[in-house]
Amino acid sequence: MSRTVLLVDDDAAVREALAQSLELAEMTVISAGSFVAAKDRITPDFAGVILSDMRMPGRDGFHLLEYAHGQDPDLPVILLTGEGDIPMAVSAMGQGAFGFLEKPCAPADLVAVLERALRTRAIVQDNRRLRQMVETGDPPARMIFGTSDLAEGLRRQIRLVAQAEGDALITGAAGSGISKVAEVVHLCTTRSKAPFVKRAAGGMTADSLASALEEARGGSLFLDEISQLPAQLQLTLSEADEGVRDVCLMAGNTRDLVADVQNGRFNADLYYSLETLSIRIPSLAERPEDIPDLFRRYTAQAAEQAGLEVPEVTADVIAGLMARDWPGNARALMSAAMRFVMGMPEDAVPDAALGLTEQMSMVEKSLLEAALRRSGGQATTAAEALKLPRKTFYDKLARYGIRAESFRP
Repeated sequence: MSRTVLLVDDDAAVREALAQSLELAEMTVISAGSFVAAKDRITPDFAGVILSDMRMPGRDGFHLLEYAHGQDPDLPVILLTGEGDIPMAVSAMGQGAFGFLEKPCAPADLVAVLERALRTRAIVQDNRRLRQMVETGDPPARMIFGTSDLAEGLRRQIRLVAQAEGDALITGAAGSGISKVAEVVHLCTTRSKAPFVKRAAGGMTADSLASALEEARGGSLFLDEISQLPAQLQLTLSEADEGVRDVCLMAGNTRDLVADVQNGRFNADLYYSLETLSIRIPSLAERPEDIPDLFRRYTAQAAEQAGLEVPEVTADVIAGLMARDWPGNARALMSAAMRFVMGMPEDAVPDAALGLTEQMSMVEKSLLEAALRRSGGQATTAAEALKLPRKTFYDKLARYGIRAESFRP
């Protein structure tokens, strides 16, 4: 969730004091001394909220409010009023202002209103993004969830592999959704109207493989845990290319196939024909910022399956999820969502022994570590990825005893 506030006030001293209060609340402040200076920041894509003085020379707060809602009717604008401006503030509320505060206002009151506005903004943007993904005919956008760069990279990789229309290898940790990614690849190919057949490679016989290939003719055959395919069948597949069998082969595996090839446990020719087009699915540990989005999606799906109303996924539930490790990846998160929908939320609520502040600290620490892991220990890159000022980022590292160099290769 963005914590950006566009602060507009013509009084430099007031602007500076307000900015300090907001930065102490760990908000990112963009300061502007007038509507004209702020105008270019006010766009439909602006992820934050606006805090503006009502009375300013030239274009005042009313004009700013009208302009902002002309750009995006859902953009929260909070107005600051002077003493005696209450009737004007009430009028502003009638025109759609998110709220107003009378100057001087207590920092706690200011932060509380802005926190509420930021949450509202985040919900609006999430809903827009979800609607856009639902409306698009792009299977990766509809079926591969997550908002992180790694999730977007996975969707991009799926499209590229599908475009190549060849045999492919899909790897990832247990529970990361290998078969689902294979299905999405199939849906992106020109074979999407033909069958998509899934089989476990372990225990296959020559007859069952032949039967599966026949069933998938013209489409795609997904073999899960390809490393468990008997050696003779590995040879059979390596000798029959895609054109001959008229089936696109997609193989999934949770184990390192390179080691199996080196040890002679897996057919090298088959491996190299598969790994030309390969997809690696990142684990949840690599992209913890996707957990809230994934859990909400899985909760909605579980509720639909069970014929129940979708329960509210509150901030403390999300905090509890983020504070946990998910070695079972997406599959474990789906199970937690189902139990949550069924009223058995023990896996989806925070540790009762921890207060909300402690839980949020654990979440924050995990996000800092994930950003450093992705940046290879480069603090500047990690701070930029989290949209944090460098000083704030280093302060947080110090608070949690995190050393950036520990994440360098």
